[in-house]
Amino acid sequence: MLLYHFGYKEGPRRRGKRLRPHLLMTVALQEGATLDDALDAAAAIEILHNYSLVHDDIEDRDRFRHGRETLWVRYGDAQAINAGDAMCALSYLTLARASDRHPAERVAMMLRRLHEANLAMCEGQSLDIGFETDERIDEAMYLRMIEGKTAALFAAACALGARCAGASERAVLEYYELGRSYGIAFQINDDVLGIWASAHATGKTAAADIVRKKKSFPIVWALAQSPSEARDAVLAAYRAKEPDDAAVAGVIRALDVLGARDAAHRAAAQHLSVVERTATGGVREFLLSSLPPIDRETVHR
Repeated sequence: MLLYHFGYKEGPRRRGKRLRPHLLMTVALQEGATLDDALDAAAAIEILHNYSLVHDDIEDRDRFRHGRETLWVRYGDAQAINAGDAMCALSYLTLARASDRHPAERVAMMLRRLHEANLAMCEGQSLDIGFETDERIDEAMYLRMIEGKTAALFAAACALGARCAGASERAVLEYYELGRSYGIAFQINDDVLGIWASAHATGKTAAADIVRKKKSFPIVWALAQSPSEARDAVLAAYRAKEPDDAAVAGVIRALDVLGARDAAHRAAAQHLSVVERTATGGVREFLLSSLPPIDRETVHR
């Protein structure tokens, strides 16, 4: 099952970008580490990320990821849960192997950081699920949710990369905050894709976030606007038991009328500005080039 999930067995090849391990290794190299110094941590963070995806797909009932059937669809919920749990264990065992190249105290700090990110992801996922049936979600609540669900692991990737290079505590913290800001911008952009991108572009069902009544940034922003025909159309669709195709299309039209997509790009730009102000060298280049091109163009227009 793990081989299938990672795209090494059956079906179309997996199209994941491996952003988190790539980011970790880029930070490590920039701070003076070798690839071998960072390899265990990079593998660990990618495995942990995929554990979260397996569980996320079960909880959200997503049938496709990267153009492939998800584990629960192919093998059932019980086996998929078990496979995700196995990935979680493998992640920490992989990071523990870093003791072959790093002092025990450093490895202990890296393990703690990864556990903290895991806990934050669980909290963020819990909030995300709860928001589906709660109409009182504001932008601050949304940000708290994505700080856990998405930004925590990007922050951990940056911090672990710095740790692999033996960087100072101040540098580790600065990289952590850099990853956090990038992670927030990344999730807001991903929210835009979850509504407006095609299934071919994302490898997921088109507009699936609306079908599941997810409180993504465009929705939270739209519902916070003054009452209007467009705003009320979004609210009515989210109050419906199961939005049909016509209701989903109506929500997208209403979001366009309200300007929710541009609002999302502006919000992403605010957090991405931290990267533009503070990141340097290869880390800056990697972060600024890794968001979807269409969204980068809108953010900077």
